[in-house]
Amino acid sequence: MSGTRVLLADDHALVRAGLGKLLETIPGITVVGEAGDGLALLALAEELKPHLVLMDIAMPGLNGLEATARLVKSMPDIRVMILSMHQSEEYVRRALRHGAVAYLLKDSAPMELELAVTAVLRGETYLSPAVSKGVLADYVHRLREDDQPSEQLSPRQREVLQLIAEGMSTKEIARRLDLSIKTVETHRTGLMRQLDVHEVTGLVRYALKLGLLTI
Repeated sequence: MSGTRVLLADDHALVRAGLGKLLETIPGITVVGEAGDGLALLALAEELKPHLVLMDIAMPGLNGLEATARLVKSMPDIRVMILSMHQSEEYVRRALRHGAVAYLLKDSAPMELELAVTAVLRGETYLSPAVSKGVLADYVHRLREDDQPSEQLSPRQREVLQLIAEGMSTKEIARRLDLSIKTVETHRTGLMRQLDVHEVTGLVRYALKLGLLTI
């Protein structure tokens, strides 16, 4: 693990601070940066070129699953570990499908963090014992199924969908994504048509179903 550069992404500063302290007790690990949301994480990863990213799922603007998918597509050598409070197989399956190589529960013992990091840097996949039972079998089975309609959404559509579900106005979304108001309205209309929903509450329910939004 000599010279391993690590980037942290979590919307809670105290969580990032605690993780940073734990990681730097592992020989060869250096925490090179922190981000509080998925968009900031992508920008920092481009700048800092980490070897490993530890990512929360529930972050504003761009959640950890979407950020993971974009990160491994643009920088395939980066290994992504998801750290989450969510124990359900659905979250784990989505994390793996989006390109994560590890899923660690936030209530894990500090020793498990080192085990997970060591395994990931050896090129292995790591799942917390509490979530591992049945997950890999379920994952393989589902990959053989036809793509669901949700997988047909573009990255930009999923990003707009999350921001709508978070309660942002069209103007706020346009400012956040550096788009015109007309473009955001076009995305909103297209999402409703493609997902066959007719009101914002329907989009919120769909975002929850996809794991773009947590409650």
